[in-house]
Order: sequence, then C-alpha cells, then structure tokens
Amino acid sequence: MTEKTTVAAPTETTSVGMLRPVERIITAQRQTEGGGFVVRRPFPTAAADQFDPFLLLDEMGPAEYGPGEAIGAPDHPHRGFETVTYMLEGAVEHRDSTGAVGVIRPGAVQWMTAGSGVIHSEMPTEDIRRRGGRSHGFQIWVNLPAAAKMTPPRYQGFEADEFTRAELPNGGTLRVLAGDVAGHVGPVETTIPITYAHATLQPGDVVEWDAADGETALVHVFDGVARINDVDAVSGQLIVLERSSGSVRVAAPGDAADVLLLGGRPIGEPIARYGPFVMNTRSEIIDAIDDFNAGRLGTIPPAGTGVQRD
Repeated sequence: MTEKTTVAAPTETTSVGMLRPVERIITAQRQTEGGGFVVRRPFPTAAADQFDPFLLLDEMGPAEYGPGEAIGAPDHPHRGFETVTYMLEGAVEHRDSTGAVGVIRPGAVQWMTAGSGVIHSEMPTEDIRRRGGRSHGFQIWVNLPAAAKMTPPRYQGFEADEFTRAELPNGGTLRVLAGDVAGHVGPVETTIPITYAHATLQPGDVVEWDAADGETALVHVFDGVARINDVDAVSGQLIVLERSSGSVRVAAPGDAADVLLLGGRPIGEPIARYGPFVMNTRSEIIDAIDDFNAGRLGTIPPAGTGVQRD
C-alpha cells in the first residue's frame, strides 16, 4: 500500500480553512517502565491524565544497548483498550495469549486490541539481546467505548512498506499509519476513528492536517523544533489543540524536525483505570483483576508455537 507522491506546500492562508488554536503545551517526563527501560512520557502524568480517546503516549529510547543489556516488557495483561507499538530502530518480538506472534522491525507497527483480555509480551529479539544495538520506538494506548471493551482480542501487524508514504517538497516524508492526513490514508483498521502519522520535516516543509471538527488533535515533537500553527515546540513537547473546527499546520521553521500526529473522536464515557486495565466502572476493574488472577485471560504459548504475523 506504499504510495509516493508530493504534498504541496500550503499558502499562508491555508486551503483547508482556519487554524485551530493551541490549548496547551506539555513537556514529557522520564520514568521507568516494563523490565526497567526508560520512557519519555507526556501523559498520563500529574500535568495531564488523558486526552480522550488516548490514554498514554510513551517514547521508548532512543537507547543504545550493549550485548546482554537489552530489556523489554515481559508477560503482562491488558483489558478494555488497544496498545499500539511503532518502532523506528531495533526490533521487538510480540507474543500473546491468542497465539499471535510478530516481530516489530524499524518502521513497523503492532496494533493490538486487548478487548476482553489478553496476556502479551514485547521483548527485544534474540539477536539484539545477544549482540546489543540501538532501540527507539513509541507506544500509545487507545481507549475503547463500553460497547467494544469486551470484544475478542485482535492483533494486527504491519511492515514499514505497507504504510502510505508521501514525499514532502523539501525532502521530508509523511507516513500515515491510520486515518487521513493531507489526503493520504493509512492501512490500519481501527476500532474507533483514529489518525496516526509520522512526519519527518526538512526546513521549509509543511504538512496540513484537516482534523475532523471536535476531534482530539495532538502533535508530539520528538526531534528538532516544529511550528504547530503559531506555536514553536521542541523535542519532548506535546502540543494539544482545542477541540474545535480548523486545521493543524505543522512546519519546520529552521532545522529538521520529527513529529507524531494523533487524532481521535472523543468517546466521552466514564473511565475506571487500574494499571493494565481500563474499564468504565470500579466493579469492572475488580472483575478484570479476578479474571487475571484466576488465569481466565490465558497464557502465552511456548516459543515455536502460535500464528506468525510478521
């Protein structure tokens, strides 16, 4: 589904309408997750709990591991939402209790719908554990509405060359994983309407994102300096746009920049959250814990078994 084309630079007046106002800027915090790896996290933190329908955004690395040093996230449960892992460098092996197995290589994505419950692991591949190497990627958590929280688990794996790719006028690139950005549509089948894209901008490159009216729109800068509408943000800062009408204009005013674009229709339901479980009520959280403790979320089949999805 790779598509190479050119995204025309918009005029200052922008062809898709008024620009959305910037609501706030959040600076990511560093903390330890999984088996001990450090993430850069704009939310959830004390400054911001969630941006409906997004529950979490973690940048994993970049980190350079020596032989025997690479770490990941061993077996752990989820229920009630989706986890999305996007790798830029390194390789991670996914295994889960449905029997799905997949290797997430540079540029690849795993979109896992935990639904009614799943046990999964995301660990560096054997080669990286043995020899070491550089690792860099992202994970987001996407909430599910009450009607879909107990849907059967599903795993989708996509390689780098399956995503829609657009070449920007000054040498940058736009990769669309899901949703529609500047007329380029990603291949992932999402449970609720989601936009997820990665733009690498060279000086002078511009991407116009016509986010749907009332939709959550976030721009996370993870390298360089980007100008989002009329606000400059540096690496590690998340720009939160107002939920209004209007487009999002992302540009590189000086040096190159890398950003993630995240958009989604708010669910607007109560959230009960406890570690790896996200439901609507406290009693549903207790049920999830009971089901996990009783082994009703299953176990991950031994290595060498399962359905390969890479």
